[in-house]
Amino acid sequence: MTGEIAPLGVQICHALAARGVRTVFGIPGVHNQELYRGFSGTSCSHVLARHEQGAGFMADGYARALRVPGVAFVISGPGLTNALTPVGQAFSDSVPMLVIATCLEEEAAFSRGARLHELKDQMHAGDSVADWSCLATNAEAAYLLMDRAFSEFSSRRHRPKIINIPISLLSQPAPPAPRPPNYPGRPPPDQDLVSEVADLVMGADRPVIILGGGAVEAVDAARAVVERSHAACFMTYAGRGIISPGYGLNFGSFLARPESADVLARADLVIAVGTTLSETDIWRDELGHDCRMVRVDIDPAAFADLGKDDIRVIGGAGEFLGALRPQIRPFARPGGWSEAEIERSKAEMTRSCAIARPGLAEIARATFSRIPSDTMVYSDMTQLAYVAKEVVDLEVPGRWHHPYGFGTLGYALPAAIGGKVALPGSPVLAVAGDYGFQYTMQELGTLVDTKLPVAVLVWDNGGLGEIELSMTQAGIEPTATEAFLPDLELLARSYGVRFERPGTLSDLAAVVENSLNSRETTLIHTEARELCQPA
Repeated sequence: MTGEIAPLGVQICHALAARGVRTVFGIPGVHNQELYRGFSGTSCSHVLARHEQGAGFMADGYARALRVPGVAFVISGPGLTNALTPVGQAFSDSVPMLVIATCLEEEAAFSRGARLHELKDQMHAGDSVADWSCLATNAEAAYLLMDRAFSEFSSRRHRPKIINIPISLLSQPAPPAPRPPNYPGRPPPDQDLVSEVADLVMGADRPVIILGGGAVEAVDAARAVVERSHAACFMTYAGRGIISPGYGLNFGSFLARPESADVLARADLVIAVGTTLSETDIWRDELGHDCRMVRVDIDPAAFADLGKDDIRVIGGAGEFLGALRPQIRPFARPGGWSEAEIERSKAEMTRSCAIARPGLAEIARATFSRIPSDTMVYSDMTQLAYVAKEVVDLEVPGRWHHPYGFGTLGYALPAAIGGKVALPGSPVLAVAGDYGFQYTMQELGTLVDTKLPVAVLVWDNGGLGEIELSMTQAGIEPTATEAFLPDLELLARSYGVRFERPGTLSDLAAVVENSLNSRETTLIHTEARELCQPA
């Protein structure tokens, strides 16, 4: 198509392919069908979702698996509004996502009565959850916005973007998009600040390094810095696996346990890399430290709560850790932390986790202990996942994905589909509660279409189990927390997928393992009342 005039919808598909996009998730409609004219003759494939929310979550899961932008096509009006929940999730969790939506022309605002798929203010609706939502009024603007998005994906904190294109513009002849420019990388950190941080680390007796999802791409440098400095470490949920569980001073992903504040109070230096330490990272108002802190983040907004003596380093986590690594000389003396101290604290935090949700720690460990090491896990907002994020160790980062910030239900299944499309050779497991599963269970049809196997584990606690627990603890009589669940065996049969209902903990572990090694999708129904016994 190079050099040829063609409808803009065709040119956009070719431009996406030229920028490395290999898969688009979406649903065609009369308002965006011109985009679909362009798939012929490109290297882009399309995955048909059952709902635009599913398409958005698939793009999210794809992006997290490959660490590249996920792309979705949606129609104007309800197509976009259906996708806004995934966009909001991608914004909170720093996921690169590009949504291309059609929109009505400006003159629609002056027409009498409602028009098909009319939205009062589509740009601002998208802008409420995306990094930006912009209108392309011509082909040149569409190409510029596309390159703006990919440029920001490569150089800034990952955030979702929305490009809105008037319907009639897609069918109009347009020149091809220019060749992709050389997109900028992330800026290097200030070398003087890196040296200052290195001096602080070398002079600290009890340093603690907190690693977030932004540090996932810098595993070797992170491990070298932590081990050379004899630092204790925590990882946020998104950072799990960056430091090996075998490292003796690793507190794991217990940062959100209240007892971790006592640990941090004993530190003489805290370094947080690639994490905003948001509410869902720590679940308390204060981190708990009483010492100097170093914050490293690509987003300056992460520094809003720092004290006057703290150090702000603007830059990518990988760039910072790579620059710091050669400046940290291996300590000749032991540090102030001991492995015995770490083990005592971890045991205390494990007990705290078990008390909060009795019986689930054992189930989580058993369920995930036998999964292949290259398994991609996508979990939903459900009790089993909440506990597993704390007590299940990971050897490799970037393998467990969860809707952390926005905290939506219905994420696991469609995101897992996106992950499987991204990495068809890797086993993929979706973990959802019985209530949240019903938000997006129709995407089983997408799995059938793709002919890709995913293991889908449904944790059945009779409805909204976590909300029932919260109401009880607050002295509220549980109300509207029980929900009907259809017969999952019949559901599986209707979609033509395999079904399992393990009745014991050992059966559950074996079923999960076998399902991940299977060439067909398996729907696994686990009933909490059978497996979950108070500790």
